[in-house]
Amino acid sequence: MKILTDEVETKIRNTIVPSISQQRYDLAVEHITSVLDDLYANIPDRKRNSYGIVYTIKVLSKYLFSKLVEMDVAAFEIASNMFATSDDFRSAGVSLGVLSFYGLLDYRRVLPLFESAADSSDWKIRELAHMFFRKLIRKYPEEMKEYLLQLVESENLDIRRFVSETLRPVQENRWFYESPEYPLSILRNLFRESSPYPRTSVGNNLSDLSKHIPEVVFDILAELVENGDGNSYWIAYRACRNLVKKDPVRVMDLLGVDAYRHKKRVYARSDCQGDQGKVDPP
Repeated sequence: MKILTDEVETKIRNTIVPSISQQRYDLAVEHITSVLDDLYANIPDRKRNSYGIVYTIKVLSKYLFSKLVEMDVAAFEIASNMFATSDDFRSAGVSLGVLSFYGLLDYRRVLPLFESAADSSDWKIRELAHMFFRKLIRKYPEEMKEYLLQLVESENLDIRRFVSETLRPVQENRWFYESPEYPLSILRNLFRESSPYPRTSVGNNLSDLSKHIPEVVFDILAELVENGDGNSYWIAYRACRNLVKKDPVRVMDLLGVDAYRHKKRVYARSDCQGDQGKVDPP
């Protein structure tokens, strides 16, 4: 699917690029949002459930970074100025995307900007920040591990959540399935998290991991339950949302309950059938 058409490329060259060259970052930001509208309009209706605003931000940030490199200009300064000027999550997201590509060359300069984005009052900017940060983890795993271990000690709950969200086992982090100790060695520092916002992220993170490495997660959940901390137990309970579908009895034994509830779904021990560990539909 090609949404970056010749017409859109021409518009970028005639609007965003001249504004950048003139250091009119306010105009560049305005043109970015206009181009994003054009890109979104180029997505076929039937594909908009899978490809949406985030996809357009990814496409434009990658293209814009390549143009800045081609122009041999100061990409970091340009992207950081656009980020500071942006009053819309979409243009801020494009700026973060450009910074993430620059970060593959020099990660140290971009870290403060990602930390700033992780503390944004705009939830959408926070989400884009951890999405784009994941490519730095892949390129510099040991350096980013050290950095995330520093952030996990932050008093700011948004920063702590940022740590957990960057480690979600999504497409960019699929290598965690073969090296689960990498994310777990960082997440362990949040296993007693008292604030619901980052605590929920940790539970979701482990739940996602359980789809691919269930036995590893079962071991972690046992650790969480056995340490006797209420916040740890809460994380363990939430992390069982996928495991309970396949092995409800084992989950209930682990948690010490006779029923597991998530939203409107209830898995009751009394409904278990034979030795299969299955339950009747509620």
